[in-house]
Amino acid sequence: MELSKTYQPQKIENKIYNFWLKTGFFNPDKLPRRHKKPFTIIMPPPNANAPLHMGHAVFITLEDLMIRYQRMKGRKTLWLPGADHAGFETQVVFDKKLEKEGRDRFQIPPQQLYQEILEFTLKNKKIMENQLKKMGASCDWSRKKFTLDPKIIKVVYQTFEKLKKDGLIYQGQRIINWCPKHQTALSDIETEYKTCTDPLYYMKYGPIEVATVRLETQFGDTAIAVNPNDPRYQKYIGQELLVDTLLGKKKLKVIADKVVDPEFGTGAVKVTPAHDPVDFEIWQRHRQEIPGPIQVIDKLGRLNEQAGPYQGLKIKEAREKIAQDMIKKGLLDPNKTNHQYQHNVAVCYKCGSLIEPMILDNQWFIKMTTPPKSGGLSLRDLAMKAINEKKIVFIPPRFKKIFCHWMKDLRDWNISRQIVWGIPIPNDPAGQVFDTWFSSGQWPFATLLASGSSKSKSKKQKAKLLWTTKDFESFYPTDVMETGWDILFFWIARMIMLGLYMTGQVPFKYVYLHGLVRDKERQKMSKSKGNVIDPLGVATLYGTDAVRMALVIGNTPGNDVIIFEEKIRGYRNFANKIWNASRFVLMNLKDYQDTKIMLSAKDKKYLAQLKKLVKEVTKLMDNFRFYAAAEKIYHYFWHTFCDKIIEEQKERLNQPKERKKAQKLLLTILLTNLKLLHPFMPFITEEIYQKLPLRKKKKSIMIENWPQ
Repeated sequence: MELSKTYQPQKIENKIYNFWLKTGFFNPDKLPRRHKKPFTIIMPPPNANAPLHMGHAVFITLEDLMIRYQRMKGRKTLWLPGADHAGFETQVVFDKKLEKEGRDRFQIPPQQLYQEILEFTLKNKKIMENQLKKMGASCDWSRKKFTLDPKIIKVVYQTFEKLKKDGLIYQGQRIINWCPKHQTALSDIETEYKTCTDPLYYMKYGPIEVATVRLETQFGDTAIAVNPNDPRYQKYIGQELLVDTLLGKKKLKVIADKVVDPEFGTGAVKVTPAHDPVDFEIWQRHRQEIPGPIQVIDKLGRLNEQAGPYQGLKIKEAREKIAQDMIKKGLLDPNKTNHQYQHNVAVCYKCGSLIEPMILDNQWFIKMTTPPKSGGLSLRDLAMKAINEKKIVFIPPRFKKIFCHWMKDLRDWNISRQIVWGIPIPNDPAGQVFDTWFSSGQWPFATLLASGSSKSKSKKQKAKLLWTTKDFESFYPTDVMETGWDILFFWIARMIMLGLYMTGQVPFKYVYLHGLVRDKERQKMSKSKGNVIDPLGVATLYGTDAVRMALVIGNTPGNDVIIFEEKIRGYRNFANKIWNASRFVLMNLKDYQDTKIMLSAKDKKYLAQLKKLVKEVTKLMDNFRFYAAAEKIYHYFWHTFCDKIIEEQKERLNQPKERKKAQKLLLTILLTNLKLLHPFMPFITEEIYQKLPLRKKKKSIMIENWPQ
């Protein structure tokens, strides 16, 4: 069977993918008998709020090549696909859509808004799934999951109730991160920090001068704090001072706390528990001495009634007016207001708005460092123990140190959000929904517990779960979690903690982290820079296999992925080289007979060289060095097979006595290379494989044996 003169991926890719679907081999239950030991990857569910971007193409390529490789090695592979409702992030995307339409979500009834977002999400989810197929994803579509599936929600509620029973969930009044633009609370990891330069004001509280950048929060001040070892303030510690303020006289007690830096400003600071996390902790330690938090900023980021005549002013406007009025009243040293102070300010990770720390009633929190009532380790310590015992291995290894460093300072997790889009918190009168990372943090075990009919729990689960399934018992723990390093703490840490807590087992054995996608100038891809490459667009232009190879070669774990059109075009040329070389071999196999043939010494030398290649590539694949494996195959195929071996065999093919040997050699090397290339370039290798004159050809190259 001949190949066409030119390789046209646009004509074969849909045909090949539909062929794969018909074989059923994406489903582990339909693989041949030799596929026994499970190998599982649970797909990081892409947000179902927009088309796939190049970052998605990276994870699809890496995970698919792992699955295809392990499938060929005889593993019972399950790559379970899914989509994430993405809570707050989808809300942000939908807000932008409403803004373009001249609508405001706060003016839309909650149920109507939820339904509109659901329809928007499901429409995008369908587009996204088709794009995953276009990239060649060999995942089991019969098991696909959505984070709002009823069975997934059932698992999420089970976890919530267990945490409550163990005393690890509490609802209370604590300081939280508030985004005034999006009108919702955010967890610590949903805030970013930017460096700002602001005036450092020196305001007078009686005999003590305090330094602050936040004049506007003074109406919520409940104390003055100094370091207990600072000799300048020893005589004031414990005293209650009657001080002048813009709103009249006020009593403030001077307290001593080691958190105060004597080198900052004057060494004395004002304590505003309602609007500063550090001050909130100071109040917690001194709550027997000083009053509780006084909220002076509302949810819209404006001063409230506690600020008297300044009520209704936005932060920046209020700060300037308050400074002027304090100078007039002699409460602020005008000679020091020119001092510029550089500091880090928390902003919303989605819109960049300044985060307003504030106290809200009835927020839901998970205790991260407290042991459960039922006994055992805290969520944080469960994760740390598993990491230290090497039950989970990070690729690259340097992320273990980063992970452990971050976990040391873990604070309680605020899991309530003030939006309509998400999984409702049970029996919450305020109508809050779960932080999306709470539900997606259960993804590995939730997806498998939601697969198939449930059955009574097995003994090995130690009664941690209310039910189990065949899929859970067969495929959990999973083997690899592959994702971007930028969500190591957003998601990976949550999955490890909740997975261990709920199942008693790690959710995955390896964490493979890829970097951010950048252009050839190493600039982050963004629409504003005009350097965004649409993965589906270039796949249509150059072929999906070319895009995949461009995303693998040069892509070392944990480092940024460099991608540009010329690189993709280069691997399109490689695909053409594979096609033309295969076409030449096939054209010379019309009279080939698969019988025993005595090869020459040089032929055997070439096969020994090929065997060495197989051994090296296999070792690289097993060690997650896919970039090096792909490059090694690329160079062998182009420079050894095409440039040398094929050229040498052209003359032999015209010699009757040598023709059969040349045919055998060429077919053996071509078949081996197609197998090695298949995980990286699945479409072209399948198309060529189907044309090979093999006596024991399998239904698909997907289930061919990996070369030995």
